[in-house]
Amino acid sequence: MNFHKAPHTYTGEVYLNVMDLDRSVRFYKEIIGFNVLEETATRAVLTADGKTPLLIVEQPENVTPKEPRRTGLYHFALLLPERADLGNIIKHFVANNVAIGASDHKVSEALYLSDPDGNGIEIYTDREPSEWNWENGEVAMSTDPLDGESVVAESAGQTWNGLPADTIMGHVHLHVSNLTETEKFYNALGFEVVCNYPGALFMSTGKYHHHLGLNIWNGEGAPRPYTNSAGMKGYTLIYPNDVELDKTINNLEAKVETTDRGFTTEDPSGNRIFLRVE
Repeated sequence: MNFHKAPHTYTGEVYLNVMDLDRSVRFYKEIIGFNVLEETATRAVLTADGKTPLLIVEQPENVTPKEPRRTGLYHFALLLPERADLGNIIKHFVANNVAIGASDHKVSEALYLSDPDGNGIEIYTDREPSEWNWENGEVAMSTDPLDGESVVAESAGQTWNGLPADTIMGHVHLHVSNLTETEKFYNALGFEVVCNYPGALFMSTGKYHHHLGLNIWNGEGAPRPYTNSAGMKGYTLIYPNDVELDKTINNLEAKVETTDRGFTTEDPSGNRIFLRVE
C-alpha cells in the first residue's frame, strides 16, 4: 500500500534555512546521498531521483544560528524503499564516522542524525502495514533498540550509492507550542490522530502510522524562531486533487495566501506549510 500517493494527503518537499550553503550542500550530497537538481549562489534544490525536489536549502541574507527551545522542525524523515537500503546507509555512516541514533518503532526502523546547522534528520524504512498493530483506532508505536546487525545483514554484498531513486519524504515531525490547538488545526487540514505519545501526537491520512509528528518537547508555549534563523522555512502537504485542496482551504480558520507554489498557511505555532496538489 502506498500512503504517499492519491487518494491520501501526504508530505512533500521541505525548505531549510542554513548558515553556509556550500557546507550544507556538501553534507547533503556526501553524507546523506542527495543529488543537486538546481543550485544558485544562495539556494540548492536536492533530489533523490534526479527530477523530484525533496529538500530545498537556502542561505538567507543576515542568517542567524538555529535557536534552542523554539517551535519548528524536530526532524524531516526520508523513507527508503527497502530494508537493505537502510543497511547500506548504516555501513556508509560507520565508514564516515557519522554519529547516529537508531530506534525500532514497531511500525518502522529508523536512524537519526543532524545536519551541520542542527536540523534533525530521520532515515527509515517501514515494516509491512500488515505487521502494524491497531487498537481502538490507534497504531502501536514505541522506541525500542534497533537490531542494527540484522538490518546491515539485509544489505550483504551491496554497496552504498547514495539515496535510492525511490526515496520519498515519509513524514515531518514538528515542535509546536500547544497540542490541543495544533490537533484542531491539522484536523482541518484533513489529518487524524493515530497515536498519542507522551507530549506528542502522531497524525495521518489513510491510516498511515504518521505523516506528521507534533510535540511539545521544547516546552508548552515555546516561542517561534526568528524569520532569518537557520532551521525550517516551511514544508509541503500534497493533496490528491483540487477538490480536496479547495475543501480544506475553506475549512481552515487560519489565513491562507496564494503563492507560486500553490497556497501557504501557518499552523498555530508558526510552522509554515505549502499546500498543493499532486
